[in-house]
Amino acid sequence: MNDKDQIEKVVQLYVDSMDESNPDKVKQAFHANAKVVGYLHGDFMEMSVDDFSSFVASQQPSPKEKGDNVVFEILSCEIEGTTASVKVRDKYLGITFLDTLSFIKIDSEWKLYNKLFHVESE
Repeated sequence: MNDKDQIEKVVQLYVDSMDESNPDKVKQAFHANAKVVGYLHGDFMEMSVDDFSSFVASQQPSPKEKGDNVVFEILSCEIEGTTASVKVRDKYLGITFLDTLSFIKIDSEWKLYNKLFHVESE
C-alpha cells in the first residue's frame, strides 16, 4: 500500500471513530502526543488525544446509531517524505468542519499528529 492509501486509511479510521463514538479508534488514528485545536461556538479549544477520545466516546447514542453518519470528503493530500498534510471537510454532530490534519510517519506507520479545525457552519 502506498503512502497516500495508508494516509487515507487513517483518515477513514478517524472518521469511523467519530461515527461510532469509539475512543479506541481515536487512539489508533492519533499519535499519543497529538493535539486537537480550534474554535467551537466562539471558544478556543485545545484537547489532548485523551480529551478528544473522551469527547468522542461521550456522544451517545453514536451518530451511526442515530442514522446521522459522519459525512466527509478529502479535499487535498500533500505528502513530503515522512510528513503529510490533509484537508478534510466533514459533517459531525450537525456541524460542518474544515479539518487540517498533519501526519507523521513513524516506523513505516502514518499517525495523525495535529488536527486544526475550523467550523464552516453550525
